[in-house]
Amino acid sequence: MKLRFALCALALATPCLRAAATAAPATAPGFTFVKSVGAISEYRLDANGLTVLLMPDHSAPVLTFMVTYRVGSRNEVTGTTGATHLLEHLMFKGSEKFNAGNGKKIDQILDPIGATNNATTWLDRTNYFETFGSEHLPLIVELEADRMRHLLLRESDRAPEMTVVRNEYERGENSPINALEKELFAAAFLAHPYHHPTIGWRSDFEKVPIEKLREFYDTFYWPDNATITIVGDFAPATALGLVKKFYGVIPRAPKPIPQLYTVEPEQSGPRRVTVKRAGQLGVVALAHKIPPGTDPDYPALAVLGSVLGDGKNSRLYKALTDPGLSTGVSAGPQFNHDATLFLTFVPLAPGTKHEEAEKTALAEIEKLKKDGVTDKEVATAAAKFLADSAFQRDGTYAVAGNLNECIAAGDWTLYYAVDEAVKKVTPADVQRVAKKYLTEEHSTTGWFIPVVPADEKP
Repeated sequence: MKLRFALCALALATPCLRAAATAAPATAPGFTFVKSVGAISEYRLDANGLTVLLMPDHSAPVLTFMVTYRVGSRNEVTGTTGATHLLEHLMFKGSEKFNAGNGKKIDQILDPIGATNNATTWLDRTNYFETFGSEHLPLIVELEADRMRHLLLRESDRAPEMTVVRNEYERGENSPINALEKELFAAAFLAHPYHHPTIGWRSDFEKVPIEKLREFYDTFYWPDNATITIVGDFAPATALGLVKKFYGVIPRAPKPIPQLYTVEPEQSGPRRVTVKRAGQLGVVALAHKIPPGTDPDYPALAVLGSVLGDGKNSRLYKALTDPGLSTGVSAGPQFNHDATLFLTFVPLAPGTKHEEAEKTALAEIEKLKKDGVTDKEVATAAAKFLADSAFQRDGTYAVAGNLNECIAAGDWTLYYAVDEAVKKVTPADVQRVAKKYLTEEHSTTGWFIPVVPADEKP
């Protein structure tokens, strides 16, 4: 399961699948064709507003079916933090048609056909997916449609599954970077729900009643709050027919889907957090406020992240890792629906003082803001970004997964738009966004300070 504790990389580049350059729309009764961009066509199911994205590719007899619900931890409040993630776990415990009681448990159905399946939760979305042989599409569509509105949601499932979530939480707490990242978000965001970790605060996910989870499910799990993505070997008209058959009987949400209207107040000065717990080496982290993934500045921020912290030729690597101050560096923008953070992490080498690493990192950022970057640095960063993206989009699941992140950010066409924008980023753009966003006033600095247990001290 993907949690906010993990550093997640977003791949945004030309897809690797051998698909048509421009998708030809299919004709399907009950659907409104919305648009085609590149190899992807968008449709809307007239009966209930469900969005469907189709990307056919017949190079192999497999496909990925993914359902993205536009609900994540940004839709949670105190008392229900972690509800999205816990509900994700319970989505595998059975629906009316597919459950252990009738011999149709999800794994019992999918394992014999060789299908892989899973789900992930993040700040802005939850997704469920299967990759399987093309001939099994009818079964998969029926399964996902059934658990959209007919989940069993039993207390007898919630209690043991909560302990699984608690184990995930504790594993995250054992990672210095993950623990520090959680504290950074909590300090950087005071009003906006990005303040909460995706896995939730421990007391919330341990104690949340099954009735609250049912309420959450009944609020957000509707076709007009979801997008289906189908990538791989299928006939568009046939796929749309199956979606209509199994999803068309589900009504729209009975009430408007609640929209988040909280905007984080402008930060008026630098903030600091310190995490002290068992560990071996320290970490210094810098977080700066940046706009959402749909903002025109995102591509320049992505290039800035690469120039600062991607690889041995990056500015921070040369300033911190080459001299032996750090064991590595990373830097880059988060890709979210709302205003988010540009994160820089510096894991310290043995003997390095936090003050020295922080001072060196800030000096390198100020130097970039003052002197700018070179044409070569920008060209190298853009090429690396696109190459990494293409590599990470190898296969039907990889393509669907990247579309999932663009849907969550608010516009699936970013799948194509961001890589085109990255190609046009100039050194002046990189210097401009560095000056605009990497400011002390809008920063949150974090230190992870390892504490050696008393019984281990010499």
